[in-house]
Amino acid sequence: MARERTAAPEPLGGHQRAPYRSVELGLLILSALVVSSLYVLASLGGKGKFPPQVWGFIGIVVGLSLALHVAISWLAPRSSQILLPLVTLLNGLGYIEIARWNPARAGYQTIWVFVSAVAVVAVLLFVRRIRDLDRYRYIMLFAAILLMLAPLIPHVGENLGGARLWVKVGPFSFQPIEIAKILLGIFFASYFAANKEMLSIGTSNVGRRRLVSLRTLFPVVVAWGISIMVLGAENDIGFAMLIFALFISMIWVSTGRLSYVGAGVGMFAIGGYLGAKLFYQVNQRIGIWLDPWNTYNYAHGGQQLAYGWFGIAAGGMTGTGVGLGQSGATPALTTDMIFSALAEEMGFVGITVITSSFILFVAEGFRIAQRAHSDFARLTATALSLIIGFQAFFIMAGVLRILPFTGITLPFMAFGGSSLVANYVIVALLLRISDENHVGLAGGEVHAVSFD
Repeated sequence: MARERTAAPEPLGGHQRAPYRSVELGLLILSALVVSSLYVLASLGGKGKFPPQVWGFIGIVVGLSLALHVAISWLAPRSSQILLPLVTLLNGLGYIEIARWNPARAGYQTIWVFVSAVAVVAVLLFVRRIRDLDRYRYIMLFAAILLMLAPLIPHVGENLGGARLWVKVGPFSFQPIEIAKILLGIFFASYFAANKEMLSIGTSNVGRRRLVSLRTLFPVVVAWGISIMVLGAENDIGFAMLIFALFISMIWVSTGRLSYVGAGVGMFAIGGYLGAKLFYQVNQRIGIWLDPWNTYNYAHGGQQLAYGWFGIAAGGMTGTGVGLGQSGATPALTTDMIFSALAEEMGFVGITVITSSFILFVAEGFRIAQRAHSDFARLTATALSLIIGFQAFFIMAGVLRILPFTGITLPFMAFGGSSLVANYVIVALLLRISDENHVGLAGGEVHAVSFD
């Protein structure tokens, strides 16, 4: 039987020096220049004057970027050097639109950016080896389910916009699903890493075919089913789609069997049909998707999309110019519809840059996964990358009417503290896996396989 033996990494120092992260530093400076310049242009275009607090803004952008750069150089010196610059660019562009249309929210978003930076450092400090998370597989599942159930608790959960997603504790409110999505992703990675062979080959004979044992499938299907039912009870269509897509993608990546994808598409079709019949909000969202101009649909959500499309159309190829957009009447402009605000002022060129940044983020996450030294690390990096990728795709596709509009947040860009902190935690975990990959290649961590 094969057994993996892993030696602990040697501490940095002596002959093993941490590499100088010049690529990350250079890209961070470039991101800060782009964001600061656009911030000034937004004020000149919208208010006709130089922003009085510009040096404070530049100081925050540069100061936070350098602080995180130093922290990562200390805690994960061999990690990816492009993740943080990409996130800084996306976060900065989103902040500009938030400050442009809702200055009060921009103040809160600044606080959440600080909290997110602290979260990155905390994760890198406490998660020193990604495989340590594998020990808490079912604890994470249990915690994720509790977090998803929290909004259903009377006098604790809040119903906003027809969905019961928020938990309010005193003056603070947050979306627990944002943390639950990470815990579920890690649970899926842990379970599939431990059972991938049985899920790939099958252990039960039915005639001439070998099928996967129901005993093997039962725990993960139950976990997925409970998640979908809870999210359905909360009318959270967006995250229900996210968890479903994550589950199907992870089982396919783990096993390579297209039959799981086919079964997932069938389940999605059946679930979508039943959801449209049983749940009012699902029916409403599909109705708006099929015919947003219908009088009833227009009054119950279609108007939001229509205003967003008018803004996107006004942006054209190069945009109206930062600070010169006219989309202030669009409902939820700094949250659900921030993509349309960006498209109006930055045009097709700007949206291409933003979309490419998300694609690069996911591609870098997949590259980290390919270089991982264990199945758990590989699948965890894959799950975390897919969460960001699917979340960005669902909201952008919803705004463009490719899919039903779900109102899920655009990662790093839309207003919202829960989402921002959770997504920065994902960045920190990817940095930890990336650092371990390079430590292994440098000889600090040795993997050997013995047979006995």
